[in-house]
Amino acid sequence: MEGRKAKIAVLVSGGGTNLQALIDAEKSGVLRSGRLALVISNKADAYALVRAKNAGIETVVVKKTDRATFESRITEELESRSIDLIVLAGFMVILSKEFTDRYPERILNVHPSLIPSFCGEGFYGLKVHEAALNRGVKVTGATVHFVNEIADGGKIVMQKAVEVKEGDTPEILQRRVMEEAEWKILPASCEIVCKKIKENIK
Repeated sequence: MEGRKAKIAVLVSGGGTNLQALIDAEKSGVLRSGRLALVISNKADAYALVRAKNAGIETVVVKKTDRATFESRITEELESRSIDLIVLAGFMVILSKEFTDRYPERILNVHPSLIPSFCGEGFYGLKVHEAALNRGVKVTGATVHFVNEIADGGKIVMQKAVEVKEGDTPEILQRRVMEEAEWKILPASCEIVCKKIKENIK
């Protein structure tokens, strides 16, 4: 008998383009060993919540207070639904060691560069692409990695390279990295991890 699908919670803060990639992947069957069960946002006006509601996924808003209370509320939401995998998709909050230690190799993040380049504290969003262009790299990309207490420091699951083109602006490069790398490797990585989790679910 086939075991149940791994339950995925996606943590978001903004527009939710990577969440949309996961929603589309579940619909198309790219993501088949897991199902999107919950979307948590630290911002009530995040457009990602609209995307989740349109896809029929349960949503919860947990406002950022002090770190301990904030993380404890998120943990409660996750535990009460028996979530198996947490995906950070544009979640603009650094999680504590205490939180990440609770979920070893159960938290995934997508970062818009080829780690170890242009990563770590202070490297997020357009800043990553600005740094890549300032350095003059010819190839950039995206990385999906497990999350630990070090920003962008966990074990790498998947990477995909993207060409940097003449005349690129940070915005143009950001879009290309999303379309050619992030939206492909995030769902694929989720499937790899969910498949492993599913094999252990009774």
